[in-house]
Amino acid sequence: MWDSFWDFMWYTIVIFAFVAYLLILFHVIGDLFRDKATSGWAKAAWILFLVFIPYIALFVYLIARRSGMAERSVAAHEAAREQADEYIRKTAGRSAADQISTAKGLLDDGVIDRVEFEQLKSAAISA
Repeated sequence: MWDSFWDFMWYTIVIFAFVAYLLILFHVIGDLFRDKATSGWAKAAWILFLVFIPYIALFVYLIARRSGMAERSVAAHEAAREQADEYIRKTAGRSAADQISTAKGLLDDGVIDRVEFEQLKSAAISA
């Protein structure tokens, strides 16, 4: 398959460079569509440049729009963190309410007494 060790090394370097190029390309395309200030025509032009002159267009995009890319990336990460925090707050509040309603059902059925219900309720609220 490979004639020598150096052929293997060359193929390894080429494959690494191609994978690195694809990662950067997908990051640029994601940033391009995340940018709300850029018009649809400009986005289409960037995509055409990335298809027909890929390396030059990629490097020009990275150089020309590097600060905007960083700002949009930070904003996207902050928005995702806020959404996750909000989901966690909703889930935590809902699970405490579920625990209290389950304990209330047990109290109504006579499985636990009032003291145990209060203990379960305080544990659900503090969690």
